Amino acid sequence: MLLWFSISLFAATIITGSLGRLLFSLGWKDAVCIAIFANGLAAAGAAYVSTFGPESGNRTMILGRYFVGYWPSKITCILQIILSIGWGVIGCIIAGQMFSAINGGGLSIATGCVISALLIGGIATFGIACVHVVERYAWIALLLAIFVLVGNSASSFNTSASFVGESGTLATSRCSFFALTFGNIISFSSSSADFYVYYPTNTPKWLTFALTWTGIFSGATTCTIVGIAIATGVDSNPRWASAYEISSGALLLECYHGLGGFGSFCLVILALTSVTGNAPFSYSAALAIQVLGRYAKAVPRWVWCVVITIVELVCSVAGRNHLFRIFENFLPLMSYWVVPWLTIGVEEHLIFHKLREVPFDWTAWEDRGRLPIGAAALVAWLVGWVGAIIGMSQVWYTGPVALKLGGFGGDIGAWLAIAFAGVVFPPLRYIELRAVGR
Repeated sequence: MLLWFSISLFAATIITGSLGRLLFSLGWKDAVCIAIFANGLAAAGAAYVSTFGPESGNRTMILGRYFVGYWPSKITCILQIILSIGWGVIGCIIAGQMFSAINGGGLSIATGCVISALLIGGIATFGIACVHVVERYAWIALLLAIFVLVGNSASSFNTSASFVGESGTLATSRCSFFALTFGNIISFSSSSADFYVYYPTNTPKWLTFALTWTGIFSGATTCTIVGIAIATGVDSNPRWASAYEISSGALLLECYHGLGGFGSFCLVILALTSVTGNAPFSYSAALAIQVLGRYAKAVPRWVWCVVITIVELVCSVAGRNHLFRIFENFLPLMSYWVVPWLTIGVEEHLIFHKLREVPFDWTAWEDRGRLPIGAAALVAWLVGWVGAIIGMSQVWYTGPVALKLGGFGGDIGAWLAIAFAGVVFPPLRYIELRAVGR
């Protein structure tokens, strides 16, 4: 539980929460209710996948071979790599903004990005043991820094804040913020089993699920609500409004106003959440690269960690002035591939293994002749993408179904992706089993 609690105490989640007010103009009650339900639902997805770690001893992207087939799983591996690197870029930018704010702008955001990328890469390179040690203790300092922030700035929070905008756009704002919050956490599903492969095979599934869900939900919900609270104060506190115009890091530093050097120290701790929240996923991305094929597997994992670090460093420096645009577009987009993949995995497990009393053969993880063909899963996954496309609401595109919600459109792409993939996969998989037998 502490591993996931520490990972979820993430500055990026605070920023995600703040967008409920700053981007979607939601009131306090609306945003908090959405945060609770969206994080709870998304955490369940990650917790479900994590239960396969002790039982199978396989990494998450290896599990994908059992869910969607040997060849289609390579596509999801690539998307998982992009997802993890994307999160690393976001984390580096946020930490860079904080380091720059602490130094009064004397330290550039780019330099802060470089420092963060090197710290993330260092932990990921040393592997799972290092990740567990860091996360086991990091949450203490991170939680204390958040408590100090709340205690120092709570007087500026406005818990009576209400929705600002036309009544017809309230539903669309709720849907879009739910999608953003959900996308923030559901992405954990594509790597959550990685951190349990060394657990005993007889570890109870309910225990793995409960510990994972509790850790993610408590950490993510705490940070999201803190972000919402901070955003409600931007409207009424001129100092916060001015800081927000500079960067999210400057806004968080302003929340420690009056604490002097101790406040700056707390912001440094908060900046390090970008390291503790991203290092595990950079580690997972390296594993996903190795799953791509025998040539990638021949390269040591630490080498891939170094490559990932370089990519995150370069991309974060290049995108350091576009954080909120990355947030608004990247997070929901990544959930569009995860949710149909997860839907197919749940149905494969429950319908075609649990219901038929056919256990997974975990020894076949690299034998493409014994793994599913994947044709049914690939078609269902692509159909799920169709649902996502017609239901998405992004700056660059809004689907026809999303527009039906009114205003500029509400993002329901993830839910349509689940529905489309969930309906299409079972009959196609049944036909595939009858025709091929695997």
